[in-house]
Amino acid sequence: MSSTDKKKVHDKPAKEVNEQEKEVLEEIMEELEEEAKENKEAAEKAEAEAEASEEEASAEENEETSEEESGDKKKGLFNKKEKKDPLKEKIDELNDRLIRQVAEFDNFRKRTDKEKAQMFEQGQGSILEKLLPVIDNFERGLQAVPEDEKDGAFADGMNKIYKQLMKQMEDLGVTPIEAVGKEFDPNFHNAVMQVESEEYESGIVAQELQKGYMFHDTVLRHSMVGVTQ
Repeated sequence: MSSTDKKKVHDKPAKEVNEQEKEVLEEIMEELEEEAKENKEAAEKAEAEAEASEEEASAEENEETSEEESGDKKKGLFNKKEKKDPLKEKIDELNDRLIRQVAEFDNFRKRTDKEKAQMFEQGQGSILEKLLPVIDNFERGLQAVPEDEKDGAFADGMNKIYKQLMKQMEDLGVTPIEAVGKEFDPNFHNAVMQVESEEYESGIVAQELQKGYMFHDTVLRHSMVGVTQ
């Protein structure tokens, strides 16, 4: 065997060894790169968590500081309230009492005015009620005038006085109660008899024996009536 062939035999295993080492080195490099990448990601994650924890701690610290400042303000206000001027307190108390007394006096005045108005109305109604018999006599007198004398001066004068009296009563709030042809109402009518009537149905006022009157919304005198059977 020549020396050249011997050299070729020795060189071939060396090349194979180098290629295997290269492959192993590449695998090792890849593993190292992956490990370095994972370590970098873990470091970045840890750094982010640390920053978040730091921000949270800073926020809690600011909140505690804010609460302390708020508490100090409240304490300051409370102390200010405690240190209220006694002179101002006395003025406020007197002012409150004055307002209450003015309100009480106003209520008393209104109540007194209302009572006076009621008493005046009751007295007025009592006087007007006593005038009703006078009106009744006027009406009876006018009805008793003979037919041939109704156009005379005396009857005419009596009729004018009667109309003037009724006008004054109306101005004072006195009005007659309607009775004949109306359904019997015990609030306004006083039934003293039952009558037969072809014109009205049962329970209807067919006859008025004495005229009734209202004083505003109050019955001054009930109508004395006869009701159909």
